[in-house]
Amino acid sequence: MAETIRIQRFTLGPFQENTYLVVGPSGRNAMLIDPGLGSEEILAVLAAQELKLKLIVNTHGHLDHVAGNAFFKSRSGAALVIHPLDLPYLERVADQAAMFGLEAEDSPAPDQFFEEREPLRFDGLEFQVLHTPGHTPGGICLLLGERIWVGDTLFAGSVGRTDLPGGSWPDLVCSIREKLFRLPDATICHPGHGSETTIGAERRTNPFVSDAAVAREEKRT
Repeated sequence: MAETIRIQRFTLGPFQENTYLVVGPSGRNAMLIDPGLGSEEILAVLAAQELKLKLIVNTHGHLDHVAGNAFFKSRSGAALVIHPLDLPYLERVADQAAMFGLEAEDSPAPDQFFEEREPLRFDGLEFQVLHTPGHTPGGICLLLGERIWVGDTLFAGSVGRTDLPGGSWPDLVCSIREKLFRLPDATICHPGHGSETTIGAERRTNPFVSDAAVAREEKRT
């Protein structure tokens, strides 16, 4: 499966968020995962590689993952997809930006919503959708073969924050332990910030949700 796609990561904007450009097996069609602040420069990459943007995917609705929605939607007509529980965030992109003294254009309405039991189809591929609430109510992860795009659910050595509106620490731990950590150890994680990691590495060593960390917490309680 890994040989059928091409992945390009762009770390952009004041939040150093990872935007992913995924080119499908045809070599002509692309999907953009989490176009955030500063992601407009990827338009030139699409043009240089003669790619057609077909999908804009939001793993969740925070500003740094959706600020580029309007820009790319208006220039490509690509379908925009998000989980329905994060629609309220999508409707307040400009307000989210203003909270940080930044400017961003409000997002257009999504063309479709993620459903956990329905795969995301793109260029002949089927991505499995995992609903992983905790960082936000509608956070999702996308699994394709031995790779998973985890948004801000899980990081290398860390996890998504849960102190923002809509966040839930119990939900986040459940999402990671009951869904992500049930995947094979070799599964490569593409996070919304920071470097790649693997499910196995995080299960063994993540200071917040590893097997050892959970065991320590259970002893305290």
